[in-house]
Amino acid sequence: MASIRPITGKKGTTYQIIVTHGFKSDGSQNRKYKTVHPPSGLNDNQLKQYLSAEAYKYEQEVIQGFVADGRQTFSQYADYVIELKERSGIKHRTIVRYRELLARIIPAIGHIKLQELHPQHLNKLYKNLGQKGIRGHAYKAKAKMDISALISEKKLTRAALALACMVSASTITKTCKGETIDIKTAETISTALGVPVDNLFILINNNKPLSNKTIYEYHQLIHTILAQAEKEMLVQFNAADKATPPKCEKKEANSFTSEELRQIVKCSNEEPIKWRLAIHLFITTGCRRGEIAGLKWDRIDWERDEITIDTTLLYSADRGVYEDTTKTKTTRYITLPVETMRLLSEYKAWYDELRVHNGNRWIESGYVFVQDNGERMHPDSFTDWLNKFSKRYGIKNVHPHKFRHTLARLLLEEHIDFNTISKILGHKDVSTTTDIYSHYCNREQARGAVANAIYKND
Repeated sequence: MASIRPITGKKGTTYQIIVTHGFKSDGSQNRKYKTVHPPSGLNDNQLKQYLSAEAYKYEQEVIQGFVADGRQTFSQYADYVIELKERSGIKHRTIVRYRELLARIIPAIGHIKLQELHPQHLNKLYKNLGQKGIRGHAYKAKAKMDISALISEKKLTRAALALACMVSASTITKTCKGETIDIKTAETISTALGVPVDNLFILINNNKPLSNKTIYEYHQLIHTILAQAEKEMLVQFNAADKATPPKCEKKEANSFTSEELRQIVKCSNEEPIKWRLAIHLFITTGCRRGEIAGLKWDRIDWERDEITIDTTLLYSADRGVYEDTTKTKTTRYITLPVETMRLLSEYKAWYDELRVHNGNRWIESGYVFVQDNGERMHPDSFTDWLNKFSKRYGIKNVHPHKFRHTLARLLLEEHIDFNTISKILGHKDVSTTTDIYSHYCNREQARGAVANAIYKND
């Protein structure tokens, strides 16, 4: 049953709707409250009709289970959902990203009550995110002296500095190249090198607006949070479903040409055995960078010429390098070509020699790709090395994921079906594969259609 109570304050009169429905565990009545603000200009009769309609509507929501706590804000519920996702086993790096996004979402809409959040609030947020200056005083730091020389002068290596600063190896590489980094990271590096930050870096104001892709990422998180609220019957509809986020232009997956691939293989023959093997595995397996870094010796079946992909190495600032399941938490088995198995066998002999040479210094990690002392490698090391390889031989944009796209293209050109390719690449659903790589298939179909049109009368 619903009742209405006027509340008079400095800003006028509002009305509190009180619905009594059921009993609590202690036997007391369960009451739900909602405050409404009638439109201005209503006469007494219109006000009475408005309040009666609002009271009836709210009473039905309570009876049907749509109302839990009308005072709960989006910020409070977002914290609950993130904790819920974390307990359910969602990937740690996903949780980290969620919290990064919430840092901008909460100041904008966090104070709004969950049930009062409307598409207009979200559209306003998306508009603000797309404006210049949204990053605030988002200064970046850029080295103003030769960091590489300073590292050598301090008798350190980039890997050692990265470990001391608890940052990725790629961050140290970016710093040495003169690329911009986060101010806090710059301060950490300065402290580790024993040089005042002002002597080592200059500050650059980053005034660029966020990209549509990034804004859409904010939208997706808000949608995820409100979807949980809808599932728990706390709101009647997901406001994000009715909002209008910016459209994102879909970028086609970029792959190596056959000529580039042959050049990469040829040039890799001039490189150390470890990196030669890494390139072969990227080409023949289409594995993600972390999956190659996470490959272990006990996952190699020498009799079947097969490797098992069930782990990945990842990095986060709070954990450092850590082992996890694959992105989709699935296990897949990949048969390797004879040439790759032969190279793997050659590498194993080199690996065993390295272990003997290190003696007591050796750390038995079980990973195929290791540092000089046997410790597991940082996944960024593969990206960093391939970047240097790319510049050394004048081959543009050589990076791990491009090999993955290339394998998909080559398989499609061999008329391998999407379902098989999806399993090889370890996608959760075949729809992911078709969404990313269908343009390759369309090109092949278009080529065939043109050929048929030209030669159909022959």
